[in-house]
Amino acid sequence: MTEIIDREAPPATTGGRTYNNWAQNDTLEDYSLRYAPKSFRRWSPYVVATTALGGIAYLADFAIGGSIAISHGFSSALVAILAAAVVIFLTGIPISYYSAKYSIDMDLLTRGAGFGYLGSTLTSVIYASFTFIFFALEGSIMAQALELGLHIPLAAGYLVCSLIILPLVIYGMTALSKMQVWTQPVWLVLMVAPFVSIAVQEPEKFSQFTHFAGHSPTGSGISMLGIGAGAGVALSLIAQIGEQVDYLRFMPDKTPQNSRQWWGAVLSAGPGWVVLGAAKQIGGAFLAFYIAGSVGLAKANEPIQQYVHGFKTFAAPVALGLATFFVILSQVKINSTNAYSGSLSWSNFFSRLTHRHPGRVVYIFLNVGIALALMEGGVFGFLNTVLGFYSNVAIAWIGAVVADLVINKPLGLSPSYIEFKRAHLHHFNPVGFGSMLIASAVSIAAYFEAFGDYGKAYSPFIALFLAMVLSPLFAVLTKGRYYIARVDDLEEPPLAADGLPSAALLTCTVCTTDFERPDVANCPFHAGAICSLCCSLEKDCHDSCKSGSGSGPGPVALAPPTVRSAD
Repeated sequence: MTEIIDREAPPATTGGRTYNNWAQNDTLEDYSLRYAPKSFRRWSPYVVATTALGGIAYLADFAIGGSIAISHGFSSALVAILAAAVVIFLTGIPISYYSAKYSIDMDLLTRGAGFGYLGSTLTSVIYASFTFIFFALEGSIMAQALELGLHIPLAAGYLVCSLIILPLVIYGMTALSKMQVWTQPVWLVLMVAPFVSIAVQEPEKFSQFTHFAGHSPTGSGISMLGIGAGAGVALSLIAQIGEQVDYLRFMPDKTPQNSRQWWGAVLSAGPGWVVLGAAKQIGGAFLAFYIAGSVGLAKANEPIQQYVHGFKTFAAPVALGLATFFVILSQVKINSTNAYSGSLSWSNFFSRLTHRHPGRVVYIFLNVGIALALMEGGVFGFLNTVLGFYSNVAIAWIGAVVADLVINKPLGLSPSYIEFKRAHLHHFNPVGFGSMLIASAVSIAAYFEAFGDYGKAYSPFIALFLAMVLSPLFAVLTKGRYYIARVDDLEEPPLAADGLPSAALLTCTVCTTDFERPDVANCPFHAGAICSLCCSLEKDCHDSCKSGSGSGPGPVALAPPTVRSAD
């Protein structure tokens, strides 16, 4: 049975809001600023998981693993990669679960996990930075392949690598799900083929790899400074969980019938990405060792060089063409995800600051344009420096979110649910926002050697520790008063036959479009229901629905609109 809101009072303002064709087209827009409705989440857990995992086809892992091994030697690189993988896996579990459960992306999750409505604008930029930095790194890798395989100059290759992504990303999940599912088997076979070939023909290379020293002053042995510095580079990938949940938000509701498949998809496509990611980094370290004698250490971390020599072990006549194809396929798979997730982040950021939303598609061009500028500026040459610095900010953000989900919520220090709508949130919540700022500031100071060499090497771990400690501390000090500005007073829809809330439709007073219950709030300014996007874009209300909280934090209750059956 479908439920709708009965608007008994006339709206407080005249006229309705209309959106351009890009913003109105759900296939293009992909609910970029909203809860993903049940009616749109029509994919199976397998398809969602495969699409999400298709996005980790990036070859930056090979470049990162190679760089860490070259800089710090085999033993330090191995421990650093595994330590970072454990941290990324554990922090990814709660984020993936809450995103899939509430059908929201990383930005909306951050809002309700201790940052507040405007507090999460900063994290939108942090996340957007992740997407265009890695777009630039992946695009640089593709351009290297185009230069070596097709003799296209790097500058022109950067442009080609940017433009080729645009058509895929414009159509969002609808196009990406098909592309990722169909290309995944081919990519997996090509990725592992060189390792299988070397294992058959030159198995002694794997034992020799354990003695690889690279440029490390301590040789191939353990170096605590090397472990910290290497883990810091690998931990820059911690924000990858945001790209994973951009897809996991389209998971179907968990039911007793699909529980096992649901959990399998969430864990494998959420935190599970780092299992393959760490394996690729170790693989990149091995291939860097394997080809160092042929190309030199300066080029040994370039994936195109690694795979040309890897394919030569079993397909020498076509090795260059095969490697070029593999690199291009990998980069299309990952950079479509980078561009897609970046468009979501920029949409969230600008909608809150400007109260305008021209459509997600517009921000695809912004994100790709910034990435292109970084490529032309030679970002690949500063790989370790860029990622080492970025990891300090990224892990402070993720640490604050995770602390709220796994500490504050179970202890009752924050609401048990995720509230993402502007109508119910304070602008800033010091619990998450404050924790992230302090943790970032201290860890960045450590990165710039304020606390010596070890402080610099382990600065990301300092950020994680501080964020995890400060979040519950601030929640206790503030008594959780900055989470909810006013209570959600709309009636809940009745349970459907599967025991889950029915997909009740409520008509937005402003844009006169129907939306499902989780995406709608009660608006006194418009005297009716309002969807979350229209609420975000409203600039004349001055948050009048929360005016009762102006003298101090605390939830405000409003008289709810009535709910009636469509029958």
